[in-house]
Parts: sequence; C-alpha cells; structure tokens
Amino acid sequence: MRARLSRFPIARWAPIPLRLIVGFGFMEHGFAKLARGPDAFATILNALAVPAPHFMAWATILTEVLGGLAVFLGAFVALVSLPMAALLLVAIFTVHLPYGFSSIKLMAVTPAGAQFGPPGYECDLLYLACLAALVLGGSGPLAIDGLIKKRRKVGHS
Repeated sequence: MRARLSRFPIARWAPIPLRLIVGFGFMEHGFAKLARGPDAFATILNALAVPAPHFMAWATILTEVLGGLAVFLGAFVALVSLPMAALLLVAIFTVHLPYGFSSIKLMAVTPAGAQFGPPGYECDLLYLACLAALVLGGSGPLAIDGLIKKRRKVGHS
C-alpha cells in the first residue's frame, strides 16, 4: 500500500477533507443541541424511550463536540470514532430508518422555498464510511495522531 501511495504523493492528503467535514459536522450538531438547550434534546430522547435521557443528552453533546474536535484535529481518531459510530448507529435505528435511504426528500417548492421531508439514513452512512476510512487509513498529515506517533518513535530510539 505504501508503495502505491508513494507514487501518488498527493494521496497522503486524502484524509484531511474527511477529517475536516466529519469533525466540523459533528461539532455543528453538538453546538446546535447546546443552542436549543440540552433539556430540549433530553425531551426528544425521552420520547424515543432512550434510558437516562438527560445523561444521554449530555453524553451525546459531549461526544459530538469533543469527538468532532478530535477528528478535526486528527487526535485519537481511532478512539473517538467508536462512540461517534455508536451515535450514528443509534440515530439510524431510532430515527432515520423508517424514512428510507435518501437524506434529501424534496416534497414541494412553494413561494416560501423548497419544502423537504424527514431525512433518511444516507448521511449517517456517509459519516460512518468516513470514520471507517480514517480509522483504517490513518489521519493523514497535519494530524495530532502523527505527532504523537513521531514522539513515541523518538522516545523509543
């Protein structure tokens, strides 16, 4: 694999856009929940019969904000990807699955603008695929994970 990547040096930069969009996306979802108030999200979780909804609301928000930041920076990506993937799987099976695959369902165009139906699980799968690619392929250059790995090598030499 490394031999192939060395023939295409630009390929080593491929993880960066994945890190940036996944990290930013997760942080944005977490900040949106904070802006509406964790209690509002806990009410939604309670309606979905999620146990300990207030605790889970905060756990979700912290996972999205801190996990998103970690992915964005390329820090501990393999570790933070596990709870992030768990959130995505829960979202798929508790919210999005009944609405099918497509995340964009144009219902109508009115004078007020486009009207969309509920999103399916497409975006959740895309996030899962990006997390899997980062875990399996590495965080790429300009990642904290790479700095940690270099320091460990220097310390063991």
